[in-house]
Amino acid sequence: MADFNTLDGVNVAGKRVLLRADLNVPMKDGVVGDTTRIDRTVPGLIELADAGAKVIVMTHFGRPKGQRVPEMSLKPVADVLARHLGRPVAFADDCIGDAAQNVIAAMKDGDIAILENLRYHAAEEKNDPAFVAELAKLGDIYVNDAFSCAHRAHASTEGLAHQLPAYAGRLMQAELEALEKALEAPKHPVMAIVGGAKISTKLDLLGNLVSRVDQLVIGGGMANTFLAAKGVNVGKSLCEHDLLDTAREIFGKAKAAGCEIVLPVDGLVAKEFKENAAYDTAGLDHIAADGMILDAGPATIADLNKRLESCKTLVWNGPLGAFEIKPFDTATVSVARQAAKLTKSGALLSVAGGGDTVAALRHAGVDADFTYVSTAGGAFLEWLEGKPLPGVAALRVA
Repeated sequence: MADFNTLDGVNVAGKRVLLRADLNVPMKDGVVGDTTRIDRTVPGLIELADAGAKVIVMTHFGRPKGQRVPEMSLKPVADVLARHLGRPVAFADDCIGDAAQNVIAAMKDGDIAILENLRYHAAEEKNDPAFVAELAKLGDIYVNDAFSCAHRAHASTEGLAHQLPAYAGRLMQAELEALEKALEAPKHPVMAIVGGAKISTKLDLLGNLVSRVDQLVIGGGMANTFLAAKGVNVGKSLCEHDLLDTAREIFGKAKAAGCEIVLPVDGLVAKEFKENAAYDTAGLDHIAADGMILDAGPATIADLNKRLESCKTLVWNGPLGAFEIKPFDTATVSVARQAAKLTKSGALLSVAGGGDTVAALRHAGVDADFTYVSTAGGAFLEWLEGKPLPGVAALRVA
């Protein structure tokens, strides 16, 4: 990652390291429901602490809109973080001012502390210079380890990088390196799988990918709009009929760029959207007028799995069907397992991201078998769209 300042060779001993993490984890009644983001943050914190830094963790939680909302306090997160670290974590009742300064003043080299919710201050999301200055007083070095927040130009994600020596944390570094290998300098052939409900939410994504990949697989409800644009009767399937011309434009862009758009050739068709609904396996010329395509069919699965065998790089965003309800998870699970198998054999570099994608891969039992699975939602999507990320740009080597 020569383009970005990393922690390689940086002496952090005795330094106050302000580390921006993303610990915005699911919580109900004060209990953290999913510790994935905590688990991924822990190794970087331990590395810094063991190198003699005073590690000060900053993060947001929820959307308190500049108000002190008790149920959005980070105190429960601090307790879980301490358990996962296996060492104490001091907690400051505010992220600036005396409350933060007093906790930091009491820290010894190797200690770890976490500051209260950044978004208790409206100035955080406004990237207010005065708020940035207050945060900067607390540290000697700034480390951004929150790629998932890098698409926001907030005080703690972008502003601080201009006030203190700034570096990418290990988690940020791993994410950037994985993404570079996947789209910036990939091994070809490159396949992208893009699924989900509507193309209206992914127009920028599709427009960027057709110029970067060799095969663009479109699945989920999105595929129905593309099929309809080709004259297929998709029955009562989810379909954006007002975007058929847009789909045709994407077909044209893909052809001009030498990118093959791959669509389902058959599907699992049901008359109601529910768990274990009765369904038929139908070719595209046999979709009933009252039928809904809820998943790709066996011929499509076989085609995709075969195509993967000749690919070197895979980027995945979005499921191939209604994976939340059986049996309409079949295509997503099968293709995910094929990708995982090829990745484990060393034949494929696979990068996936987006909330539904992470859940789908976990459902398939292969989330640990891909080369890299990003927990960043909006930032991952904006990166796929080719948009600059302020939090990353601020770490770029001058």
